[in-house]
Amino acid sequence: MKLCGLQKTTLLDFPGHVAATIFLGGCNFRCPFCHNSGLIGNEAESMFSEEEILSFLKKRKGILEGVCITGGEPTLSEDLEPFIRKIRDLGYLIKLDTNGYRPEVLKRLALNGLLDYVAMDIKAGREHYPKAAGIRGLKMKDIEESASFLLHGTLPFEFRTTAVKGIHSLQDFVDIGEWLTGCPNYYLQNYADSDQVLCPGFQPFSIEELNKFLNILKPRIPNAMLRGVEN
Repeated sequence: MKLCGLQKTTLLDFPGHVAATIFLGGCNFRCPFCHNSGLIGNEAESMFSEEEILSFLKKRKGILEGVCITGGEPTLSEDLEPFIRKIRDLGYLIKLDTNGYRPEVLKRLALNGLLDYVAMDIKAGREHYPKAAGIRGLKMKDIEESASFLLHGTLPFEFRTTAVKGIHSLQDFVDIGEWLTGCPNYYLQNYADSDQVLCPGFQPFSIEELNKFLNILKPRIPNAMLRGVEN
């Protein structure tokens, strides 16, 4: 397991809880608009030992309530489950960020009672998913299996899409609305360029364009909201 980063306190990453965020290295996607590109490949380096992370969390008991585990793609780490168990033994709630491409891992963690919240990225409409994920031969059924598991289960979760000009169109949000009908928590985020983006040069949408996408989603996903965007 590559423990590549630690945000010691966040009020935003875990809804309703003061949390720390742990960044794991490695990813099975190559999203061109990824803003954590340094965590994608084999070159991602561990910056912390497991003992250092657990020691920090022990000291923060009573101050922090939860731990967010993100990446990269956390479900690729073979030691993820025992790592989560050690964190839970300290009394923390666990939020997992995932791209949903390893449904068997998501299901096992959830069914073993090791997760309290999941945030799954919805990269695009189903037709354009390979382009948005940056990989050929993408098995859409794995993404759909994870999404269905969350939609029809009892585990609190959210879906979220980062809208990127040059990647997404109105049709993506028509399809997402049909696919995820009834989703209780869906967030539409705007792309922000930075020097950490895998393929710099994409552009964000205007507020007016984002609201058009939101209006397309709302008949099927009434709770769809913009996140991190000022109206």
